[in-house]
Amino acid sequence: MNKFKKIGVLTSGGDAPGMNAAVRAVTRTALAHGVEVVAIYRGYSGLIQNDVKAINVRDVSNVLNKGGTVLYSDRCPEFKTEVGMQKAIATCRELGIDGIVAIGGDGTFRGATDLTLRGIPCIGIPATIDNDITSTDNTIGFDTAMNTTLNMIDCLRDTCESHARCNVIEVMGRNAGDLAAYTALASGATAVVIAELPVDEEKILTKIRTSRALGKRNFIVVVSEGMGTDFGPALTERIEKETGVEARFARFAHVVRGGTPTLRDRMLATRMGEYAVERLLEGLSNIVICERAGELTYTDIGFALIVDRMYKDKLKDGDLDTFTKEQLEEMKEICEKKKSLITRICASVDKISL
Repeated sequence: MNKFKKIGVLTSGGDAPGMNAAVRAVTRTALAHGVEVVAIYRGYSGLIQNDVKAINVRDVSNVLNKGGTVLYSDRCPEFKTEVGMQKAIATCRELGIDGIVAIGGDGTFRGATDLTLRGIPCIGIPATIDNDITSTDNTIGFDTAMNTTLNMIDCLRDTCESHARCNVIEVMGRNAGDLAAYTALASGATAVVIAELPVDEEKILTKIRTSRALGKRNFIVVVSEGMGTDFGPALTERIEKETGVEARFARFAHVVRGGTPTLRDRMLATRMGEYAVERLLEGLSNIVICERAGELTYTDIGFALIVDRMYKDKLKDGDLDTFTKEQLEEMKEICEKKKSLITRICASVDKISL
């Protein structure tokens, strides 16, 4: 642990509730070990432009309950170039930054790998409302986003009941349907549509007709944004035309990114922040912290990125060539477990909601 005298912490990519709790935990854990901490503002852009500041225990007071990220975030195309990466490394050398904890999603982790390969050890902490880091059961921000989405669906249901209406609701998640599936089940939605599973629009229409005949007045259909921007509005139009139920479309969009983080997100962020620093000080790098079955562990960032591609069916030629048979089996097991879970959740929506 004597190797590290100063580490940096940054947040990158889309903001997620709980990021600040992770920054707080990283900072205070490092300081408890006698290691200085510098805040890197605006993600990798701040590292390139030397937008950093030494911070102490008081600098991270009263951030635990705040949404967004007090370190700010930015998309940084320059960092994807060798020139940009060398500027970032020069900042680290100039300031004596021995390692970095990077909080964000898959793009953040690719940047962490680039720095690690060039001599700056990095560890990634998964923070994204999409829960689309396949190697971990939960990402920081997912629970808060679910609760925010659920509250908004509940509000819309009141109006749907009053007017005997259907609301088709598109929720965020990029290409991952986790946010849509979980909130659909928890809100009692009539149906859920996600990109990971086949879509049967006729079945949705039949269910609405059947439920209406049984006296139901309100209908909620939750759609993942992975279905594309045109799918939700088109389905809304079809529902009204073919069932006779007045239908409206709502896109919750970025509002679900913000808000006060839930207890679960604060706990997960704090545990991951502490765990990440301890692993970094032990000499580990190029890893992403994961929660599996309630316990914290870690995996190589390269492994995590390829598992993501495998699950999302985006593998490229040669992606699997460097992995052992055992690693490939582990990847398949992780993907099958996640696919099985989300399939069961969607099946429950279909079975229970009427």
